[in-house]
Amino acid sequence: MQSLFVFTTPPNTCSYLPDRNSSLTYEIVARLTATEYQERLKAGWRRFGFSLFRPTCPTCTACQSIRVPVATFKPDRSQRRCLTTNENDVKLVIGLPEVTDAKLDLHDRFHSHQSEHVGWSDHGPKNASEYAESFVDNPFVTQEWCYYLGEKLVGVGYVDRFPEGLSAIYFFHDPDERHRSLGTFNVLSTIRAATAWKLPHVYLGYYVKGCRSLEYKARFRPNEALGNDGEWRAFEGR
Repeated sequence: MQSLFVFTTPPNTCSYLPDRNSSLTYEIVARLTATEYQERLKAGWRRFGFSLFRPTCPTCTACQSIRVPVATFKPDRSQRRCLTTNENDVKLVIGLPEVTDAKLDLHDRFHSHQSEHVGWSDHGPKNASEYAESFVDNPFVTQEWCYYLGEKLVGVGYVDRFPEGLSAIYFFHDPDERHRSLGTFNVLSTIRAATAWKLPHVYLGYYVKGCRSLEYKARFRPNEALGNDGEWRAFEGR
């Protein structure tokens, strides 16, 4: 790994829990292997492009890294229904990341819907260059998972693969198809892939109790969360 610089943002209103302040520590890298990132991921870091980050809030520890041990995962009734709804209709194509007009349009419509109906304030990448910086330009090979209904692009996810698992980086979908629960379907597809590739864990990022957009991650059970002591322990998100 070649680290360029590290900085911590000043406390600001938290985008997950608006009644609290948050602070993030970033590390910008020039080089990073999948195995090196795996160790960072296991220690609670995440990444977009060449930027690693983790919460370092002085008075809050609500962000909890969560992962699913794929060998023991059992879908619940709702998740089984999601599989039934989608697996015969939705086609998954895994390839290398690239910017297209269809992806930019889908990303923009997804974030507009989330801003209007869920209260998101962060609209994410706003043009092709910012999109590439977040999702396409990576220090190691990243997978792009595209979901189609017929010829129509309805979902895009980005996934890192490393020796001990998969990491779901980000996913967005067509708000007109929200009845299909494509976000859930993407996680289930990631767990299925990890099982097929004999990888032990799927990392889902941060779970935050009280944040509607992140609480769903705890529904993939059994699961584990990273404790403040650096150890992963059984966790149900109660």
